[in-house]
Amino acid sequence: MNARTTPSPPHAATPAPPGRPTNDPGRALLTITQRPDTVFVDGRGSWLVDEQGKRHLDLVQGWAVNSLGHSPAVITHALAVQAQRLLNPGPAYYNRPMIDLAERLADLTCFDRVFLASSGAEANEGAVKLARRWGSRKRGGAHEIIGFEHGFHGRTLAMMSASGKPGWSSLYPPMPAGFAKARFNDIGSVERAISPHSVAVMIELVQGEAGVVPADPGFVRELRALTAEKGLLLIVDEVQTGIGRCGRGFAYELYGVEPDVMTLAKGLGGGLPLAAMLCKEHLNCFEPGDQGGTFCGNPLMAAVGLAVVNEVCRTDFLEGVRARAQQLSIALQAIVRDHALVAERGAGLLRALVLPDDRADRVVAAARDLQPVGLLLNAPRGHLLRLMPALTISEAEIDEAMRLLRRALGDANGASGTGMPT
Repeated sequence: MNARTTPSPPHAATPAPPGRPTNDPGRALLTITQRPDTVFVDGRGSWLVDEQGKRHLDLVQGWAVNSLGHSPAVITHALAVQAQRLLNPGPAYYNRPMIDLAERLADLTCFDRVFLASSGAEANEGAVKLARRWGSRKRGGAHEIIGFEHGFHGRTLAMMSASGKPGWSSLYPPMPAGFAKARFNDIGSVERAISPHSVAVMIELVQGEAGVVPADPGFVRELRALTAEKGLLLIVDEVQTGIGRCGRGFAYELYGVEPDVMTLAKGLGGGLPLAAMLCKEHLNCFEPGDQGGTFCGNPLMAAVGLAVVNEVCRTDFLEGVRARAQQLSIALQAIVRDHALVAERGAGLLRALVLPDDRADRVVAAARDLQPVGLLLNAPRGHLLRLMPALTISEAEIDEAMRLLRRALGDANGASGTGMPT
């Protein structure tokens, strides 16, 4: 019997577990989230195509990951070229893409040193480790990180403790200690959270999982002044806001401050697992062996990151992002008026619609089910829709997305019997 007629291995016919439908495409996957049955097989730019051939206009883009859209030529080319040269010599050796990406990031920012990693949570853990190492040397063992209510920094145990997402503190007890919480946009609460054990304040300049809540510029300036006065580090988590997402190379540029540490991920890899932690020279205090990772700085990912950064951080590209962001904001404001919603908000091409009630999941489902073309949205909270389109989305695609969103709002309102205008 030749290879073409060899029967499928026994596991291919494994029955679905009890309580799971046999037609569930994810029946062999560990349950971590509720996914629709749609299986995507192709993507180009702002569009995804499923196994049935239906096209979907994607305003989620892997949760702000695909900064250049799906399968952009700049990334596929960088991958193809680097894959034929060197994949991973190991983190104990230099490689050219690692060096080039680190130098490019340093040149584009106010930072001097770069640690490359694979995920936002890993980069944020690196920032906490760095702050604590610095605190052990410069501040008598100070180690506590002050974060913010409703903040989000990742899904490792330590980053769940650092986050302020409701319910997380009791999900996997006992949780790591050493993380205090203040209220976002409330400088007085930060002052009250400072103790002799404090070493740093960690903040998202736009709280993404909380529903795209930007920090107030005055609050950020006060926070920078307060941390400098108290000798604390200011860590900005730009995992979601960095690499052009907010219309500048990095969101801290919008606030006119210089942080001590910054973390990046998501858009840095343009769809691939890549992250970075950047710091000022005086924080370059790790000893060899203190920090690392098998895939940290591997040339394949670093080559992609360099290609993405060189594309996004061009002046003309960022001007285009700001133009599309203005177009999207104006269109969303019109939808707020026409559909009696609460508000739209955000920065650059990271935006949210605030709904008057908890109908966001219905809108997401209605948008996905539209025919003949679907629309992909995200609902971080029951009353919030988050929009994170590719930075390359066109003027015409934004117009089409808004037309589809209006239809989805109408369908969801009709299903709920609200009688809201459509």
